[in-house]
Amino acid sequence: MQGVAKARTAAGLLVAGLSMGAVGAATQEPLNKPPVTSLTFSKDVAPILYKSCVSCHRPGEVAPMSLISYKDVRPWASAIRRRVVNREMPPWTADPQYGHFRRDPRLSDDEVRTIARWVDGGSREGDARHMPALPAFEEGWQIGKPDVIFDMPVAFDIPAEGEIPYQYFEVPTNFKQDMWVQAAEVRYGDASHVHHIIVSVVPPADRIRKARSVLQIKPILQPGEKTAQRAPRGAASPGRGLIEQDAAAERRAGATPLVNKALGEEPPRFAEGTGRLVPAGSSILFQMHYQANGTPGKDRSRVGLIFSKTPASREVYQTAVINNQFALPPGADNYLVEAEGTFTEDVRVWSVHGHMHYRGRDMTYVVTYPDGKTETVFRIPKWDLNWQQEFWLENPIVLPKGSKLRVTAHFDNSSRNPLNPDPNATVTWGDQTWQEMMGGFIQYTVEDPVAGKPAARIAGGH
Repeated sequence: MQGVAKARTAAGLLVAGLSMGAVGAATQEPLNKPPVTSLTFSKDVAPILYKSCVSCHRPGEVAPMSLISYKDVRPWASAIRRRVVNREMPPWTADPQYGHFRRDPRLSDDEVRTIARWVDGGSREGDARHMPALPAFEEGWQIGKPDVIFDMPVAFDIPAEGEIPYQYFEVPTNFKQDMWVQAAEVRYGDASHVHHIIVSVVPPADRIRKARSVLQIKPILQPGEKTAQRAPRGAASPGRGLIEQDAAAERRAGATPLVNKALGEEPPRFAEGTGRLVPAGSSILFQMHYQANGTPGKDRSRVGLIFSKTPASREVYQTAVINNQFALPPGADNYLVEAEGTFTEDVRVWSVHGHMHYRGRDMTYVVTYPDGKTETVFRIPKWDLNWQQEFWLENPIVLPKGSKLRVTAHFDNSSRNPLNPDPNATVTWGDQTWQEMMGGFIQYTVEDPVAGKPAARIAGGH
């Protein structure tokens, strides 16, 4: 457990704040001109920060400091320069060669140059009259003011040490009619102890739909790996919802994903005409993954929902291409884990989201269409457990029935991985971060629903 604690501590340092030095080799600094002393915060730098940074770097949000005012920014000027020049901030883990995504916060070369030269020129404040208007934010929420908020029914006391099994909390919605969710956001009660949250919908017994996945998934085994199923309680199971082995397992097996939350994961805002369905009489289920960090804590997380003004014509579902049968050998520094899913219906993919733990290195999505054409659609070249982004496609991908999605990942289980909890262990699938997972998640809609109604498809969480 000491090794695990060290790994967690090291992981936390990667994102602890802008004052830390650059991680890895710096990219070539695009600066060939002398400092520009005429550049000011109010006129030149604040507009850049307001566009790409302050949604997180403001009071009450995940970032460790506010970047709203000159007083906020000036102490961090040199660190900000270093981070933006090295392309570490704003965080963005997707390979720019593959795919175009909505809400891309990355800075242009000109914006990077502006910040760097402003710092080199003395970090001047400028005339306050030139300050841009602060973007409108709802305090405490990224999505805006929710129509309804559900809190965990009770607070959970988090122990200082030891392994904490996944915790489940259920709260009734008391909805008298079906509701369509246009946007959803989960907020941590105790961010220092929560690794991730999955919020699902548990419909009433007479509204549970028969599980039917649009993907036929085939894990691809490496030499020496066995075909025995490894899916512990709380693990991913596309097409089944949440796997549990407690008294409520049968009823909760019909749960469908609503919204996930991990560090870096942006709350979903579904496209016009699409959304998540919450049937009348449903309950909201919180699946909580807590991590001990040496001090006790208390958590009561919450979820906020914004409803569609009109019923959606297509329901958004979540599923994943997973391999839960791998075994990472001790010391392996580039171990391959693969899985492939074949689509049994025409679907439209709206987002992609990889998931691994401390030993993850990279992940790639490759689509093979029914005509044999192959295309790389998404790649994470450098996995970071501490910044798990979901990437919403600028132009959703239509995958005809028979298309195959192959997800390839590599893992570093060697001592050269500074976050590896135990390089001497053979590592298999498991809930805890010192174990491993491999899942290529997607959010999708089914094309051509019957009679204009959303098709009844159930997909799993992670």
